Amino acid sequence: MSHAKQGVLENIRRYTTHREAHPDLEGFAAITYPDRVQQFERIMTEVGGRVVLLQPGDDLAAIIRELYPEAQRFISDLELPGLGSLRPSEAGDPTAMNGTDVTIVETPLGVCENGCCWVEQRDEWRAEFFIAENLVFVLNRSDLVDNMHQAMRRVRQLNPQSPFSGFISGPSKTADIEQARVMGAHG
Repeated sequence: MSHAKQGVLENIRRYTTHREAHPDLEGFAAITYPDRVQQFERIMTEVGGRVVLLQPGDDLAAIIRELYPEAQRFISDLELPGLGSLRPSEAGDPTAMNGTDVTIVETPLGVCENGCCWVEQRDEWRAEFFIAENLVFVLNRSDLVDNMHQAMRRVRQLNPQSPFSGFISGPSKTADIEQARVMGAHG
């Protein structure tokens, strides 16, 4: 942790005179879904993403190539013969990833209520999650949970060790332009 960040946190602790107890969530009935895959697919579509369900034996690299036929540059830690992807650990700095068309990331967790996926920085550069035009999550159906309460319990089990980890859902968007949602809005 940086010296500045540690100083800020110490000041918050020092000057916090009253602390509230965490609410008891044991009796809280969070939302659940009878078909997690269907719900995740529905929400992901609503937030501007797309779900492609693979079957055993499907060639992931061929499917990605079919989905993104114009793509030239790929980033991934997965073995994907035929894509010629750059491993994030091989990038000398984040600018080496500039111009990436597709990043492919394996994720251990997807959340059905909001379509988000958990990412954890394993290499030096977290730019891999944000620099590409397209981000592909590879997610096992068994790694879907219904809601964020279950997701946070799973995150604690995952015990992330990286300085950067969090949830990502769908493409960038905003609704502050005449109250109309704009997809692909960066700023």
